[in-house]
Amino acid sequence: MSQYQKEIVQAVLIADNNVWNFKPLSDEGSTALLPLVNVSMLDYALIALNRSGVEEVFVYASLYLQSIREHIKRGIATYASWSFKMTVHVIGGEGCRCFGDAMRDLDAKALIRGNFILLGADTVTNADLRPVLEQHKRMAKFDKGTAATLVFKDCVSSNERTGNELLIAVDKQNTRLHYHQRLRMNHKESRYQIPLDVFLNNSCVTLHHNLLDPQIAIGSPSMLSLFSDNFDFQTRDDFIRGLLINEELLDSRIYVALLPPAQYAHKVNNWLSYQLVSRDIISRWAYPLVPDMGVYKLQQQYVFYKDNIYKSPEANVSKVALQENVVIQAGSHVDAGTTISCSVIGANCRIGKNCQLNNAFLMADVIIKDNCQLRHCVIGPGAVINENSDISAGCVLGAKCILPANTKLANTLVTSSPTTQRTEELEHVELEAIGPAAYIVNDQTTGDPDDSDADDHLMPQLTTLCIPKMCDLQNAAHADSDISYSSDDDDNEDESRQVTPLPDDTNIFLSEVIDSLTRGYREKSNPDFLILEINSSRYAYNMSLKEVNFNVVKAVFAMESIVEPANGNIMVAINAVFKQLGPVVSNYIKSEDAMMDCLKALEDICEENKLVQEKISQVVHYLYDKDFVSEDAIHKWYDQLDGEEHATLRQSLAKLVDWLNQSSEDDDDDDDDDEEEEDDE
Repeated sequence: MSQYQKEIVQAVLIADNNVWNFKPLSDEGSTALLPLVNVSMLDYALIALNRSGVEEVFVYASLYLQSIREHIKRGIATYASWSFKMTVHVIGGEGCRCFGDAMRDLDAKALIRGNFILLGADTVTNADLRPVLEQHKRMAKFDKGTAATLVFKDCVSSNERTGNELLIAVDKQNTRLHYHQRLRMNHKESRYQIPLDVFLNNSCVTLHHNLLDPQIAIGSPSMLSLFSDNFDFQTRDDFIRGLLINEELLDSRIYVALLPPAQYAHKVNNWLSYQLVSRDIISRWAYPLVPDMGVYKLQQQYVFYKDNIYKSPEANVSKVALQENVVIQAGSHVDAGTTISCSVIGANCRIGKNCQLNNAFLMADVIIKDNCQLRHCVIGPGAVINENSDISAGCVLGAKCILPANTKLANTLVTSSPTTQRTEELEHVELEAIGPAAYIVNDQTTGDPDDSDADDHLMPQLTTLCIPKMCDLQNAAHADSDISYSSDDDDNEDESRQVTPLPDDTNIFLSEVIDSLTRGYREKSNPDFLILEINSSRYAYNMSLKEVNFNVVKAVFAMESIVEPANGNIMVAINAVFKQLGPVVSNYIKSEDAMMDCLKALEDICEENKLVQEKISQVVHYLYDKDFVSEDAIHKWYDQLDGEEHATLRQSLAKLVDWLNQSSEDDDDDDDDDEEEEDDE
């Protein structure tokens, strides 16, 4: 027998996550089996592990253990894509109350024989974790006290807080973690407080404040024993905090790995992140985890059309009814006059006539009667919504709910059961009825009194229990940040609140486009992908085409490389940006009206950027030379400029307009000479 035996790549998958964040559906089944774009979240996690070369997986669950076992058996029997080359075991313990208890139980069972991948069932990623695993092994050979390597991902946008954002301090030389702080939802910090020892005790420290925590880690065998030796480690953050505080006492250290920009990773920990990740999957940011690739079953489930429409051949629906960013599964039927956008429709759904669905997530067997409107809502399996109902602004309906006709709901959780269990003492609370099988979940039943997985200030009830529109979330974030900023002078603080307006949809859309273009310029992304992202933001905030044209141009000129150009050379900076992002601008600035939108955007830009104001004539000339704007558009815009309000701008453009007039006259003279020569002949 050979002395060398290949190390089996093992993984631990924690299934019981965010039980209280997904009410009322989490009262009816496992959150791990919650459909995400018509595929359960557990399957996304298993596919990620299979793609990373994992050979043995232990799915740990304490709630709905039998349901998860049956789901795994069905997957193996139907040849799910993750079932090849990977053995899946479902284990659990009834006494497990938190993440720490699960880790201690795993240590007691002695199932893990070496380094392992630790993942949550609510993590969606297309990343190949093998390089991170090898990095961890190399570090473990160098540092015997290596307990874990945490995997993080750069944020795509800083505008949306889902509770997964982090600030960390890392040793630049060896990626060792020195500081870890989870950022608040609905809050924009004016300053960060980091212990001075982090900088005094380490010669080279890098701060990362724009990171997402997808809850991926590589664990050493010692990681499990650390949980067994420290019963105060209840959560993953407790483990990190405990090791950072007691590094010398525990002789254990944590290291960090960042995923490459091209790889996608996100944790679905509340309804807001559920909406965002669904949008990312539909927009193909998580490729190959996209609907038309047969994510779960190996046969094709959908036909992919333009505008990110995924339609099953077995779905009966007019293509005109599907506007964009729609997934509709087999067996579903949509009647005439209904329009659907930015939504996911499960199997065997029935949608009546003249309905409007926007950002609606319907699970299997849902019935929507005629003349209903659904916006920013989740509808559980088997639910029925009768005629003329309006469901909006973050409503979640549980399984088999039946809403009466003419129902109007907003920011409401509805369950089909008249009582809801709140605590382990089986305390039941009577709920307000709005129908024979529809009851409003009140505030007494929407929080776990013993929940130690997140602090109250990190997970406010409003954002964890509903799907707010992006603008609503942003308003809450800025309102909260105004209140939370510390100031030595109360008067100054009051003045600050008065002059800081809450952002509307247009400002939020503009900031998202700036983030997209900045990232695309830095990473040299495909312009088509940036256009898809901008269009997704456009429909999320209901922007008109005129507003999109105007703000895309503003966003280009608001990029840091143009606002603060190297050596103050604004024209070189503009040329560099347009050389890469020109196709994005050209996609929107096509017609004469769009050119006017572009030029009107320059009016605002001149007020904000003095360098552009000083070179406005050259900037417009550059856009004219590159065919972004026409001569007629420039003349029309110049004639519309007010003589008093835009006197400086008109003066700066006068020479350019005269030159254009002179060029037109010369062209006319040349044409006349050509005609005379032809007549003489």
